[in-house]
Amino acid sequence: MGGKGAAAMDGSSCGLYVHVPFCVRKCLYCDFYSLPTGTEKLAGRIGSGTPEQRTFLDALELELKRLPNDFQPSTIFVGGGTPTELCDDDFSRLLAIIRSSVDTAQITEWTCEANPGTLTQSKAEMMRDAGVNRVSLGVQSFDKATLEFLNRIHTPEEAEAGYELLRSAGFNNINLDLIFGVPGSDLETHIEDVRKIIDLNPEHCACYCLTFEEGTPLYDLKERGFVRELSGDQCADQYHAIRQMLMEAGYRHYEISNFSRKDRECRHNLLYWSGGRYIGCGPAAHTHWKGTRSANVRNLDSYCKAVLKGKEAKEFTETLSPEEHARETLVMSLRRIDGVAFEDFIQQTDFDYLDLAEEAIERLTWEGLLDQSCGRLRLTEKALFISDTVFSQLI
Repeated sequence: MGGKGAAAMDGSSCGLYVHVPFCVRKCLYCDFYSLPTGTEKLAGRIGSGTPEQRTFLDALELELKRLPNDFQPSTIFVGGGTPTELCDDDFSRLLAIIRSSVDTAQITEWTCEANPGTLTQSKAEMMRDAGVNRVSLGVQSFDKATLEFLNRIHTPEEAEAGYELLRSAGFNNINLDLIFGVPGSDLETHIEDVRKIIDLNPEHCACYCLTFEEGTPLYDLKERGFVRELSGDQCADQYHAIRQMLMEAGYRHYEISNFSRKDRECRHNLLYWSGGRYIGCGPAAHTHWKGTRSANVRNLDSYCKAVLKGKEAKEFTETLSPEEHARETLVMSLRRIDGVAFEDFIQQTDFDYLDLAEEAIERLTWEGLLDQSCGRLRLTEKALFISDTVFSQLI
C-alpha cells in the first residue's frame, strides 16, 4: 500500500505528551506509573522539591531538547502522576522547560492535569502565564465516602474550591474527571456527582468506570475478598444515567467516556482517537511518530540515567505494518461517537475497513453493535458500554 495514507498522516497535527511521575500518594485504583512522595499539605502548599524530582527535570530537559527537528506539536498534554505535586520552583521550571522546547505560538491547546489537593493559586497563575489554556482537574467524585475509598488526597470541598480557583485565575476551558462503578456506591451517588458537575458547568467532563487493574491495591483487595466489584449491569446503569444527564444538560457525547460543550473537545486526545502522531517524554511515556511506536522505560531511575548519559530510555520500539496500523486506527476511531467515515479511512490508511474485517463488521452489525449507515461505521448505543468486546473482534 502506498503514499496517500502516509501523506495524510505526515500533514496532520501532532501532539506532545509530558509525563510527571510523582504524586502525594497512590490512589487505590491507579495503574499509571508514578512514585508517591509522601509529602503532606501544609498551609495550602507542599514542601520543597526532592533531589529525585530535580534529577527528573534535568533528564526531561535533555529529552525535550532532542525532539526531532521536524516535530512541531499543535497540542501539549502534561499528565502524571500529578504535575501539581511539584513544589512551586520545580513546577515553574517544568513549564519553562516545555516552553523552551517547542514553539508555543503554534500550540492550539495546552492541557495540564491538576489534583485539587495540590493545586494552589500560585500554580494556577503559573500555568496561565506560561500559556496553559486547558486544565484537567482530577475530581473523581464529590462524595466524601467515595473519595476516601479511592484513597484520594482531597475532600469534596477542596474539589469545588479547586475548580473555582481555576475560574478566578482566568481559565475558560476546564475538564473535570469523574469515576463511577465504585464498590459501595449506588446510582444515586453518581447522579449527585453529575448534578454537581452540571451546576459547576465545566467545558468538558470525562467519566470513567472504575477498573480493577492487576498490580494495584484495589485488585489485591478484590483477590483477597475484601472488595467486590459491582456487576456489569450496575455499572452499565450508572454509565447510561450519567450519559443521559450530561447530554440533557447540553454536553455533546463525542467519545465513549468524554463529553464536551461545543468546540471544547480535547484536541490532544482526538489525536490518539484518530491514529495521529505524538511524542511522549518522561518515564513510561508512549510515542507514535512516523510509523514507529515506542515507550520509555517504566522506571524513573533507569530513565534518568539513560537520558543523562545521552542515550534513549526506550523500553520497546516497534514498527507496525500498514495493515496493523490500519486496524489499530479503525479501533481507536470507533471510540469516537461519530465513528469513522468510509472515504476518510481509505484516505488516511489506504485500506478499506471492510477488506480488513468484513466478516466481523457484518456480524457485529447484525448483532446490533455496529452501525454502517450514511457512509460511516460507528458503535451503536447498545455497544458503548461493552466497546472492548467489539474492538477485540476487529483487531
